[in-house]
Amino acid sequence: MAKVYYVYIVKCSDNSYYIGLTNNIQDRIWQHNFGHSSKSYTFYRRPVILVFCEAFLDINQAISFEKQIKGWTVKKKEVLIKREWEKLKELAKCTNISHYLNKPTDKK
Repeated sequence: MAKVYYVYIVKCSDNSYYIGLTNNIQDRIWQHNFGHSSKSYTFYRRPVILVFCEAFLDINQAISFEKQIKGWTVKKKEVLIKREWEKLKELAKCTNISHYLNKPTDKK
């Protein structure tokens, strides 16, 4: 039987989000809610609520996805949680003025 890895997002009592990776989602959520470690981000932000979970069979894909979404804005994370894929595509576009697609053209 293949091992399954989960990338998950929990919403904390202070409305912040915590992103993690585990191979046992039920145990991990229990650990977050019952104070597994006072050094953990969620310890003083309990209770937490599981708001997103995605399963992977490849640990490397799971690690890559976890790292990717950890770098996202809150807005992008919330769109992911709602699984609003079209909005996610829009938010992924670069709006920086220096980006080549956003530079004004002199064409008339």
